[in-house]
Amino acid sequence: MTEERPDQSKAPELSGVDLARQALVAAKEQARARGAAAQQKKQARRGGLRSGARADGRDPLPLGAAINRLITERGWETPAAVGGVMGRWPQLVGPEVAQHCEPQRYDEDARVLTVQCDSTAWATQLRLLAPTLVARLNEDLGHGTVKLLKVLGPGGPARRYGALRAPGSRGPGDTYG
Repeated sequence: MTEERPDQSKAPELSGVDLARQALVAAKEQARARGAAAQQKKQARRGGLRSGARADGRDPLPLGAAINRLITERGWETPAAVGGVMGRWPQLVGPEVAQHCEPQRYDEDARVLTVQCDSTAWATQLRLLAPTLVARLNEDLGHGTVKLLKVLGPGGPARRYGALRAPGSRGPGDTYG
């Protein structure tokens, strides 16, 4: 008795969806090749490259592309990204934290983001959350963009000296700092 073994060297039969995918990939490759050949013929007829749309740096660009090019040329990627984070602060830290703490400035050299809180309790809470926030910011901006989160408490009222202060008062108290 002989057993029939299926030929294992044959590829499994493809279903209709797989065949359609293969046909689409092949059609895209053919279209790309036809487009490249047409472009080469066009350039040969003209005698090489001539000024046309986006042929040199003087041609007009869409506003978004021009701004992206300017940011890249000047090396402003990190400050622009950090500025975007300051605009999206509530989405990154949550609405409750954003209501009590807001970013003030970013020092690009030291990679420090300074945040000011409206009370010492929130400043303490944000100091405890700092490692998590730094990790989340670096996820969004790129590794190493923010190394330290500097948390400031509330500024407090202006200090009064001399006769302007109420007699017997001890000053603004310990809730500012």
